[in-house]
This record gives sequence, structure tokens and C-alpha cells, in this order.
Amino acid sequence: MSTIALSMDKVKALPVLLGEVDVVKTLQLLPGVQSGSEGGSGMYVRGGGPDQNLILLDGVPIYNASHLFGFFSVFNADAINAVKLVKGGFPAQYGGRLSSVIDIRMKEGNMKEFHGEGSVGILSSKLMLEGPIRKDKTSFAISGRRTYIDALAYPFIKSMGDGEIVGYFFQDLNAKINHKFSEKSKLYLSGYFGKDKFYFRDNYEGEYNDERYKYEDEGRLEWGNRIAAMRWNYQLSPKLFSNLTATYSRYKFSVGTKFNEETTNLITNESTFDNYASEYKSGIRDYSIKSDFDYVAHPDHYIKFGANYTYHTFTPGVNQVKAVTNDYDTIVESGNGIVNGNEFYVYIQDDFKVNQRIKVNGGLHFSGFNVNGKLYTALQPRFSGRWLVSEKASIKFSYSHMAQYLHLLSNAGIGLPTDLWLPPTENIAPQFSKQAALGYARSIKNQFEFSVEGYYKTMENLLEYKDGASFILSNANWENLVEIGRGWSYGGEVLLEKKKGKTTGWIGYTLSWTNRQFDNLNFGKVFPYKYDRRHDISIAVTHKFSPKVDIGVVWVYGTGNAVSLAKEKYPSLPPSYTSSWYTSGSVDYIESRNNYRLPAYHRLDLGINFHKKKKRYVRTWSFGIYNVYSRQNPFYVYFSKEAGKTELTQISIFPIIPSVSYKFKF
Repeated sequence: MSTIALSMDKVKALPVLLGEVDVVKTLQLLPGVQSGSEGGSGMYVRGGGPDQNLILLDGVPIYNASHLFGFFSVFNADAINAVKLVKGGFPAQYGGRLSSVIDIRMKEGNMKEFHGEGSVGILSSKLMLEGPIRKDKTSFAISGRRTYIDALAYPFIKSMGDGEIVGYFFQDLNAKINHKFSEKSKLYLSGYFGKDKFYFRDNYEGEYNDERYKYEDEGRLEWGNRIAAMRWNYQLSPKLFSNLTATYSRYKFSVGTKFNEETTNLITNESTFDNYASEYKSGIRDYSIKSDFDYVAHPDHYIKFGANYTYHTFTPGVNQVKAVTNDYDTIVESGNGIVNGNEFYVYIQDDFKVNQRIKVNGGLHFSGFNVNGKLYTALQPRFSGRWLVSEKASIKFSYSHMAQYLHLLSNAGIGLPTDLWLPPTENIAPQFSKQAALGYARSIKNQFEFSVEGYYKTMENLLEYKDGASFILSNANWENLVEIGRGWSYGGEVLLEKKKGKTTGWIGYTLSWTNRQFDNLNFGKVFPYKYDRRHDISIAVTHKFSPKVDIGVVWVYGTGNAVSLAKEKYPSLPPSYTSSWYTSGSVDYIESRNNYRLPAYHRLDLGINFHKKKKRYVRTWSFGIYNVYSRQNPFYVYFSKEAGKTELTQISIFPIIPSVSYKFKF
């Protein structure tokens, strides 16, 4: 129920932004899944937020899946073997999030032969290698990717600037080793290391009034993930199979500035200096161990059970300022201290046949979280079933109760990956959701798969910033900056998919409503979620003309996002009526949250691939056009004054964009 497996061949055949193949962008084309904004790699599943998606890479959680300020995801398609999306009807083995599970598995490496593939594109280049270390015993797979925007732009920036340097890059590395002890015992080691960095530097030297001045100014913005996993598979008996896994995950974000000033008196040759540095950092680090068992008690019963323990370390926003001059040297820290938390869960589920027409999956997931002496627990029943109406049609139903012990606060308006991961506290409870779904699926002429689903989901203990609040450069405890509320989402999804033949792809449609309610926001009234989208349509089609030529077409349409706009402005008032001064400016009056809809979003993408088999490899030239008819989709809007009139102005960032990339495979 509500589960979709993605074919990596289809992912690589579809047209993409700047030629960068992206698994998450393909998932956004499925019904029930929405992107946050133009070109963004965020995912909003059935009315949930981005923190409510459990993104697993080889079983390890990824806390920030974005490169390039959210325009691309961290997943290198060449390193991925399989992708599965679960939107509802969650099996008991999954937990810790409310809205979806994105289970991504890396390639394990070829045990017999050495292979590789790579590409050179406008934005980045990548290379993947795999093969045996010891034939039929040990294999490896390793892939790397890096942008070269900074390297290409550096000579031009240096020649045009006056000591100013600006740059940005992202890079990632995937690696995996697979060792086979015997037919019953296997060991897997895998890792991912990713980093984004934006930086600028500015130097200036000059003389004025018998003094020499020297300035150095530097700033940087960095974020990235590191994960590692060790998994041991062992067959205990013909009916019992085990997985023992140890994992490590770390997400880190930091933004910092440095300023150095030195002044030298040319007459006395005496110097004074002033050095200043500031840094804001946040992040989360996990150590986890889990054990999973598969037990086939009977041909009609497939039982899974297991347990997990995770030790969390939260760094919920720390500011550090360091100042050094001729007269003093000081370091000041403020913000929130490090918090440690212990999370655990146990589960059991049974996938069993009632009879030839009815199959049921039932399970229980029990979890808990201990932080600062406070223990939260939750018993979460899961149930899904399928009734075969005929050989080609079935009715499906599911119910899931989910608990999430993590909260995410983001300054969505500033466009930076300022993710602040937070634990529950004595005052802030975990998030909970309940979701029920009913669906109908049918095979048509053994070529098409048709499905329709309806769902209803409630969510409790959601967090939002208070009006005007922010954690950036704030000394206040984060608990004092947020409000607690609830949300709900409901709607229907239709998917028509063709999996066989020269022409393959799907058409998806979503009709949905998503609302929020907070007692101390919007006067306690219900308001639509920012990414509430009434209608969402996606068409993704690939056609293979021959082994040498294939094309991909994508068309999407969505109701515009909801935004808050002021209807009136008032002059700002002085602090007291007796004050001798007056503060100019104005105050916006916003009648209700998300009271305005941006124009509808739609675009058409086209791509064509030319393959040619060489003596030792296959090469592919890929040409693509993003936003073929150059639709000016809104990225954000603001009020501006033109000729004395106040007008609402729209900013669009992606007009028609062509791309080209060269790929090879051997």
C-alpha cells in the first residue's frame, strides 16, 4: 500500500535541470509528493514537512539531502542500486518519522568483472568504479562527484575584482565493500561523505594621511553529511535470517566571518590591529545499532522482528564571537548547549495470507526517547491489507500510527540550509500522526498499472516560529521562540503507469488539502500550510526509438504555493508619546497567514540521449531543455513602488535552460 519502487534506468532517461540526474527530483513527479519551490530538492509528502521524511542511505538516516542551496540532492545516481518510496501503510520495521520513508540502497559492486561509468556536465563531473577485490568473494563500489563552478569562475573573478574572491562548490563520495564469508554469512561496509561550501575573501591595502591600512575580510557557509554503516547478514537456519547493523550519521552546518585590520603609522612605524571572528554552528550526530530478523514460520507467514538503539547528540545553535585587539582578547559564546538523547524501538510484524484472495500485514512498533531525565514512549499499531477482487484488480487499505522524536526548525525565507534539529523536552512533546488510506489497483492489458488512493492524516505537536522570531544570532532558548500546533491533510491520488514496451512512464494526479492550526498564531484560526497544493499533475514519459536514441518528456502543473501578504500598512509609532524623536517607516498588517496564492506553477522539460557502442565502452551524449516554453514561475514575490504606485512584483529564477552532458560506461 502506498509504496513505489523507482527504476534507475527511468531516472537517468528523464530530462533534468542542468543535466544533473537527481533521484529526489524524480520522486517529486509521483502523486502525493510535492517540491517546495522552483528547482528545489525538498519533499513534502501528503501534507508533511521536510523533517517528516525518513531518508535512508543503506539504512542510515540522512538529515539534510540538499546540495547547491536545495537545488540538487546529495544522491549520486551512478552509485544507487534501488530506490523505494513509502507514503503510507508503513510496515512496523520503519519508525521515527511521520510522512514517508525513502529507502535508498547503494550498489554493492560486481563480484566477477570490473566496470565503470561517469559523466561530464555543465555543473559537475562524476565517476563510478566497481569490481572484484577477490573474485566471487569480495567486491567494491566507489563513486565521486564534484562541481567546478568555483574553478571555472576563479580566473574571471580574480581579473575583474580588486582582491575579491567568491566561490562555491559541492562534492560527495560514496563507497561500499561487500565480502562473502560463505553462502550463509556476508559483510557490508558502506559510507557517504558530502560537503557544500560557499566562501568569499576580500583584501585591501592603501595609504592615507601618513597611515597605511590593511584589511582582510573573509566569510564562509558550510554544511554536509557523513555516514557509515557496517552490516552483517547471517542465515541462522533455513527459516531464520538475521541482519546486525552498526551505523554513524552526522550533519553539520556552520556560517562564519573573519575580519582583520592593521593600521601602521608611517612616521613612528607603530602598528595597531583589530581582529574579529564570529561563527554560528548547529548539527546532529548519531551512533546506532540495530538487529533485524526474518522468520518464515510457514509458507503463508513471513515474520519480521527486531530492535534498535540510537544515541543522539544535538548541537541546537551556538554562537561564538572572538575579538582580539592591542588592548584585549576575548571569546564569548551564547545560544543553546549540547543536548544528548537516547532513542530506542522494538517491532514485530507478520505478512500473512488469510486465503487466496486476502493478504494482510499487521504489526506493532514500540519506541521511546529519553532526554534530560524525561522519557517519552509510544505504541504504534500498523495494519494494511489487500483483497483480490479478480486476477487483475485489488482493493487495498491501511492504517498507521507514527511517532517522531525529532523537530526541525528552518528559516525557510532566507534560502539557506539553516536546519536546526531539536529533541523533545519537558515542554515540547514528540510529534504524532495517524493515517488511514483506501485504494484500488488494476492491471490493464498486462502493460498498464492503474491505481487510485484516498487518505486522511492528522499530525500533532508541530512546531512553528513565533511571528518575527529566528534562531540566527539569537541568545534566547529555542523553546521560547516556537509555538506548538496541529495539522491535517487529506486527498486523493491517481497513477497510471506503463512499465513495458518502447514507451514507458506515468501520469500522476493529486487532489489534496493541507491545513495547520496554532492557538497563538493567526488568532488561533485554521490556515493553509505553505505547501498546500489543491491540484498537482505530473507526466513523465520515455520513448526508445532504437538502441541508439531515446527521449524523455516531463510536464508538471501545480496550484501556486500559499504566502502571507500584507493588505495594509500603518506608520510606525515612537516608543512613547512624549519622546522628542519619531521613528519613520511603516508596519505591515497581515490579516491572516498564507492569505494569498502565487500563480500556478507549470513547465515542460525535454531530453534526448544518443548512445553509441565503441570498442571498449558505450558513450552517451545527452541534450536537454529545462522549461521549454520559458514559463516565468514565481520563486518569491514582494511589494515595490513604481511611479508612486505599490505593485506586487514577482521574481523568477529559471527561464528556458539548455544543457549537455557526456556519459560513458564500460
